[in-house]
Amino acid sequence: MRYGILGVLGLVIALAGCEVPPPEPQTAPNGTPLPTVTIIQPGDRSRIKLRIIDSVNTLRAARGLAPLEYDRALNSAALTHARDMSVQNRPWHFGSDGSSPIDRVARAGYRGRLLGENISETYETDVQTLNAWMTELSTRSVIMDPNARHLGFDWFQEPNGKIWWTLITGAPPPEVPVAEGGAAPRQG
Repeated sequence: MRYGILGVLGLVIALAGCEVPPPEPQTAPNGTPLPTVTIIQPGDRSRIKLRIIDSVNTLRAARGLAPLEYDRALNSAALTHARDMSVQNRPWHFGSDGSSPIDRVARAGYRGRLLGENISETYETDVQTLNAWMTELSTRSVIMDPNARHLGFDWFQEPNGKIWWTLITGAPPPEVPVAEGGAAPRQG
């Protein structure tokens, strides 16, 4: 019995010294690291959306800009476009039916003005994608537009892990001027 315990103890000590080293990061032929695949679980949806709105509003607050409110219509347009980009297998701002971002937000029922749309095709997380958007002037300006008041953000993930992200910003419609006497001017 004593030899059995000593044998097991010796095996444990021997195995403890045989740590498996972490795998080497994979790199592309040019030496840049390949992205890791992020798999989004169904239960992560609300957490990711809250994290993005909080992150965007923190970035805006640091610049003295008004916070953005989540808008369901913009969100619907973002999800529709993320899915459509996957179908087309390319990140671009036009739908497979020729629709523009303006068309999509109108179809989704958004009553305000579209200000901008950011898109991405990646295997990276929402935070990594937001960071990438913040490094480019054109996509950063969509997020930091001082006129923006509304945000839609959604994604579609393919079975292989590729994620198609869409972020849309908007503003309330311009107010219709009230004519003297309190009535709005008639539209012709």
